[in-house]
Order: sequence, then C-alpha cells, then structure tokens
Amino acid sequence: MLEYAKIDTGFKDKIASRPGGERVKNCYLCGTCTAGCPVSSLRNEYSPRRFMRMILLGMKEEVLSSPEIWQCSQCHVCVAHCPQDVRFADIIRILRQMSVEEGYAPGDMLKKVEDIDVDLRKQRIALVEELTKEMSK
Repeated sequence: MLEYAKIDTGFKDKIASRPGGERVKNCYLCGTCTAGCPVSSLRNEYSPRRFMRMILLGMKEEVLSSPEIWQCSQCHVCVAHCPQDVRFADIIRILRQMSVEEGYAPGDMLKKVEDIDVDLRKQRIALVEELTKEMSK
C-alpha cells in the first residue's frame, strides 16, 4: 500500500525541469513504450509504463531506489513509439542521475552503466559487420 507521507508531489516537476524530461507530464500511460521495449520483452519486471505511472504519482523513493532503472539499454525504441513524444529513454537517464545524486545508487554506478552501454553498442556493430561479410560471400 502506498503511504501518503512518502509521496513527492513535485517529483514529476523535478524531472520536467531537467533537459530531456520536459515532456514527462504529457504521458497518458498508454503502454506503447512497454509494448515496444526489447528489455521488457526479456524481463517481465521491467516496464517503462509502470515507471511513468510511479513518476506521475510521485513515488520518488520507489523509483530512484529501483534496480530496474539500470536495465534500460538506451535503444530509444520507446521514444520512437511514444505518441506523446515523452522521451522515456531520456527520463531514464535523468532518473539514473537523480538516483546517484540523492544517494540511492553508488557514485560510480552511472559511469559503469554508461561504459557497459558503449561496449554493447560496439559489440553489436562488430557482430553485424561480421554477419554482413558472411552474407556477401
């Protein structure tokens, strides 16, 4: 059950005040972000729509302490699908920054996850190049 004392009614405004979060309040929770999300298709517990609902309700502590905010692969499929141009991938980036800033995550967590994202992109490019070479033989 949600405790009223833990609700931060200004949480969505804090996100909206940061670059990339300006459209957070445009979300009407249609779920299109989750439907297209490759991480959500692999992990049932990962749901961009659920995060957006928690943000709009002011569930700051639950969101910023959630290990799931670190699961996003920053592929931006959610951004491409969103009819309201909410830009959930940017909001995840903001949530990660806030999580570190407010002590919910270790200070080096953001850098480590960004390094993983860069490494995975490089690996994907190399694998696709290898497949392309095989196809041209």
